[in-house]
Order: sequence, then C-alpha cells, then structure tokens
Amino acid sequence: MTAPPSRPSLSDTLIEATYRRTRRHLIGGAIALLGVLVSGILWYKWVEGWTWLDAVYMSVITLATVGFAEVQPLGARGRIFTIVLILMGVVVIGYILNSFSEALIQGHFQAGIRLQQRRRLMDSLNQHYIICGFGRTGRQVASEFSLERIPFIVVDSNETSIQAAQSLGFITYQGDATQDQVLQRVGIERSICLIAALPSDAENLYTVLSAKTLAPQIRTIARASSEEAVQKIQRGGADVVISPYITGGKRMAAAALRPQVVDFLEGILSGGDRTVYVEEFLISVDDCPKVGQTLGEAELRLKSGALILAIRRADNTLIVGPNANTVICAGDMVIGMGTSEELRRLTQVLCPIKRRDR
Repeated sequence: MTAPPSRPSLSDTLIEATYRRTRRHLIGGAIALLGVLVSGILWYKWVEGWTWLDAVYMSVITLATVGFAEVQPLGARGRIFTIVLILMGVVVIGYILNSFSEALIQGHFQAGIRLQQRRRLMDSLNQHYIICGFGRTGRQVASEFSLERIPFIVVDSNETSIQAAQSLGFITYQGDATQDQVLQRVGIERSICLIAALPSDAENLYTVLSAKTLAPQIRTIARASSEEAVQKIQRGGADVVISPYITGGKRMAAAALRPQVVDFLEGILSGGDRTVYVEEFLISVDDCPKVGQTLGEAELRLKSGALILAIRRADNTLIVGPNANTVICAGDMVIGMGTSEELRRLTQVLCPIKRRDR
C-alpha cells in the first residue's frame, strides 16, 4: 500500500479557474486604478484649470501618497476632491497588492504558468501515444515508453494518479478518458495509438469505442480482467486486448518450463539496459528501393548486420525465418533484430521507410 502524497496538488480545472480569477482581479484593479488616475487628471485640468502636465503630476503624486506639496493652491472644493482621490487610490492599490500577494504566496501564478506550459506542450504533440489510466498497468507502460523516448500523454481522472505521473516528468491531462471531449483535447486525431488501462472493463470498452469513433485509423490496445471481457472489448473495436492475469499465468508457466528463452525475450523486448533490440519496418512501394528484390539480392544481413526474424505479408501471412529467396513485397512488415547500430543501418538500407504505427 503506497503512502499518500505529502502535498496534494490542485486539479487542472481548479488551477485554471483560480488562475483566471486572479488575473481578472488584477486586471480589474489595474483598470480601476487607471480610472481613478484619469478622473484626477480631468478634474485638475478642467475644473481647476491647470495645464496637462500639472494635472498629471498632481494626480500621480496624490495617488502615490509621496507627500509632496500642492502644485498650485487649491480651494476647499479642490482639497475635498484630493482627499477623495487619495482614499480611492489607497483602496484600489491595497486591493491590487492584496490580490497579488495572495496569488504569489499561495502559488496560483506558478501553478497557472506550469499548467499553461503543459497545455502548450500537449498541443504540440503529434504522432504520439495516449495512455488512459495511470494505475499499475499504465505506470509500467509509461515507464517503457519513457525508456524508449516515445512521445506520450497520460490521461486519468484521479488527481493522485495525475500528480504521480507529473512527479515522474510525464505529460498529463486530468479528465475522464471515456468522454469524447477529453480524447479530443489530448489529440486523438493526431495520435498513433491509444492504450486503455483503466481500472474497469466497462471504462476500457467505452474508451475504445470513443477512440474508434473519433479516429477510426488509430490503433487501440486495451486491458481486460477476464476472457469474457476480452471478447467484448474485441467486439468493441480494440485491435489488441490483453488480460494481465491470463498473460501473467502463461508467462509464469513459460518461465518455469523454458527459463532461458523467457530471459532472452525479456531482454530484447523491454528494459533500459538492452544491447539487442527488435524493431519492425513497414515496406512502402513509394519509399523502399528494395521492393521486388529477394532478401539475398537486397543483402540486408550483409549491409546492416541485423537478423531478419520474420516477414508478415499484407494479407497477414507470417513467414518465420525467411530465406535468401524470400521476396520483399509492398505492404510487408519486416521484423529485424540487432544492436541499435545494426538496426540503424538496416533503416538506411530500407530508407526512406515509415515505421509501423503500433
């Protein structure tokens, strides 16, 4: 059981409302002060008959309460007005200073500025991933994405979860991911993939339905707690549905029966200390010069050093361990394994090439 955060943060909605209210108060105070100043200037100019410079000077030193002598002698009427002008100036300036000090001490300005920065950063996201839910599953997904330096945003309605994500430096948005306006706000149309890792199967199903409605081309991956939920979410349009309990059980069995295989696969699929990586490349007839060639003619292994593990055809036919006579076709998904440098060279051989939207 994790301890609650020592200093709970305000929700984005409350921060934004407080920031806007503080700005309105300060702007209103500044307008009121300007009105008092203009009133003084007009009085001394038109009623007292002074020059514009004298009128401005008298109004400024009166509102500033610096204690200088009168520019010109004032009658009873002028002195009464000056007293009222001083009182009005003191009240307005006091109001401005009080609002400013309160906002500065309580951190409204700082929180508002940080919120605006997060919003601008969120609006700049493109070809990014959306993680809905920052529980145990969502946190692990975010950690893997962070290691891979993949752009992503975390969406959660729970304030504590949002605070935890922000403390790790992740871009966040507090809101209900099942709502269309929330998904639109985090750029569902510009994103590559949505991961629904919310606590309940119903929420994940609604999130997938909303995502597919707003952006039919987006790839959706959802979490499910049972086999029945897996089937329902798949019918809801999810491209991949994963049950942590089913997957965890299979993995534990594999680790018991084939421990070295599991350790090897774990080492190449996740973690920040990997030396060998697995990557996939989508072959496009417009971008790849190797379309129509065999693997032997393309010399992918010779030129890059990377090992071609498999090729998935456009019709979903999977060729495991392709040989030198296997032809590279448009729409193929080439899956290669190697070091980061070998995969970089493989990209250059196939370049320019678009990575698959995973």
